[in-house]
Amino acid sequence: MDRTELASAIATVATLRGKFRLRSGALATDYFDKYRFESDPTLLGALAQALVPLVPSGIDALAGLELGGIPLATALSLQTGLPALFVRKRAKDYGTCRLAEGGDVTGRCLLIVEDVVTSGGQVLASCEELRRLGGTVEHALCVIDREAGGREALHASGVELHALFRRRDLDGALDPIR
Repeated sequence: MDRTELASAIATVATLRGKFRLRSGALATDYFDKYRFESDPTLLGALAQALVPLVPSGIDALAGLELGGIPLATALSLQTGLPALFVRKRAKDYGTCRLAEGGDVTGRCLLIVEDVVTSGGQVLASCEELRRLGGTVEHALCVIDREAGGREALHASGVELHALFRRRDLDGALDPIR
């Protein structure tokens, strides 16, 4: 599947029409449901293949962020052979009390994997926590950069964002993600 076909497939699967209340409280007639492209096995496989060339060299593990980055990190792990870690928004307060599941963070060069980056807030918070735990985080990877300040915020924190698509790349095909 080429980039144009992939963008069209994402739009077809993830764009919903109806009445939706957004996080801001506003009402919308279009909604972009990013989980629909992550839960479609054919599309998820195509996305993982398309993301492989964006993985920087020297990465020890993929750090998939809860919730959207986890299926992407898993699929990308299958393509690259890199181990996947599953990063919670907050460390659980029972059992192992870990922030990152699936392996140790200490001393590893991690690639943050996320589905969509808007402001970069959760990516930044996770980078800070993973660094505090002894991981090195200099790169993040996403399917869609909404171009809403996330790239700049990450850069200011020493993290380079690698995006498969930017909002402007998908204008028309993914109009609702604006």
